[in-house]
Amino acid sequence: MKKQPAYKRILIKLSGELLAGEGGVGIEPAALRELAEEIQELRGLEVEIAVVIGGGNLIRGSQAAEYDLERVTADQLGMLTTIINGLALRDALERQGTLTSVQSAVPVGEMVTPYVRSHALRALQEGKVVIFVGGTGNPYFTTDTAAALRALEIGAEIILKATKVDGVYDADPLENPSAVKFDAISYQEVLQRRLRVMDATAISLCMEHQLPLVVFNSAVKGNMQRIILGGKEGTLIS
Repeated sequence: MKKQPAYKRILIKLSGELLAGEGGVGIEPAALRELAEEIQELRGLEVEIAVVIGGGNLIRGSQAAEYDLERVTADQLGMLTTIINGLALRDALERQGTLTSVQSAVPVGEMVTPYVRSHALRALQEGKVVIFVGGTGNPYFTTDTAAALRALEIGAEIILKATKVDGVYDADPLENPSAVKFDAISYQEVLQRRLRVMDATAISLCMEHQLPLVVFNSAVKGNMQRIILGGKEGTLIS
């Protein structure tokens, strides 16, 4: 008997770094292809999928000082890099036969459709993977906040935040081998401990609207599918 998904509509938050693979910068074809394959496999579960993608593989607003840029300018560059990543992901998905709709909070002419909530909902109902790019369209807001905002707007039942670690720890596990992983944690505790999961605005939005969030390791094949089918992977924030 086919196992039924625990969620009908999900939003996946992908960092730009995941597209860069081991190099950490740019877009690595193998990493892009593997992400597309993971998302494409989820379509077999008959779950509606939206994606918010970051741009940290190219530039992020918080790096403004490193590039000797004003913060607003750096954030605008970051928004444009998410569009680059979204177009690359669209191409990788459509090569595998997955229909997509890329929608941008930032107007960019003929390349990408502007974000309109009703159009996004229609695309989801048509079985397309909707890729949100351009962040929120405003400086000083991260793509984490964009993920929380879009998830609420489209009525997603959960956010899946793909990372390079297997959940939320009480310290950075890459720097502290004694760091302890949480299987589950509350929004309030994440904020109080100032854990580097998502920015405070994103966590506060999720908390206010009781939108659960799972942080998991995207490098482990099948993790997204197991979460959608109700499995315990990574860390649940609720």
